[in-house]
Amino acid sequence: MYYCCGITEKGVMSHNEDAMMLHHQVMTKGEKQISVQAPFLAAVCDGVSGEHAGELASKTCLTHLSQVRFSKRLNLKRKILEVHRQIAAATRGKRTIANMQTTLCCAAFDEFHTMHCINVGDSRIYRCRGGVLEQLSRDQTLVQMLYEEGTITSEEKKSHSHRNIILPVIGNLDEDPNPELKIYPEGLQYGDLLLLCSDGLTDYVSNTEIEAILAQPKKMQDRLSMLVSLALKKGGTDNITIIAIVRYPDDIPIPSV
Repeated sequence: MYYCCGITEKGVMSHNEDAMMLHHQVMTKGEKQISVQAPFLAAVCDGVSGEHAGELASKTCLTHLSQVRFSKRLNLKRKILEVHRQIAAATRGKRTIANMQTTLCCAAFDEFHTMHCINVGDSRIYRCRGGVLEQLSRDQTLVQMLYEEGTITSEEKKSHSHRNIILPVIGNLDEDPNPELKIYPEGLQYGDLLLLCSDGLTDYVSNTEIEAILAQPKKMQDRLSMLVSLALKKGGTDNITIIAIVRYPDDIPIPSV
């Protein structure tokens, strides 16, 4: 059994270009908690600012994914590319929505509890194990590419003038994205916490601060609300979306978390 808790918040923005999906439900505002058996999907999208209809791109992407009946046999990377091409084809030549784009980070758990993590863009997937946060996804950004080439340092990544430039994402009319898929046969272990989030959180809140809040003895929705509040307090100007996933043995009731 899995417990999932999510929150999506427009923050100081006039509208929310983020969206989240828990199992088959897509949301663009508010909070949601569910308990669910595998197989299931959870995902966060962040509409690309500066392009047409970012909020529509994120919602449309997750609406397509919400209709997927996931199993070990499904080629998740191929499915993501199908969604991308559906969105691109539907918007081509339409001035008000042409080239609408969105990032995507998605965690999928199959019927054998294998964990499939897929990422397009700079939304992130983290695993918190033993109180230590580890990023499982890889940012598809220009600065990440420069860092991997050795051109800039990890500190320079944080303030680089091109830190907001991302590689092709879902809906891009000029080039297909490259969904990066990582598979964890051991799945999510008891005691682990999986965190999916948009960069409205990670651009303003450090790993150490996230670890400290997740370690607090509070209900999960309260901890996620604290993360959102901290991002805004530290000057956050973006939408913020966070999903937390925890696994529990099937034969015991899920505690209040």
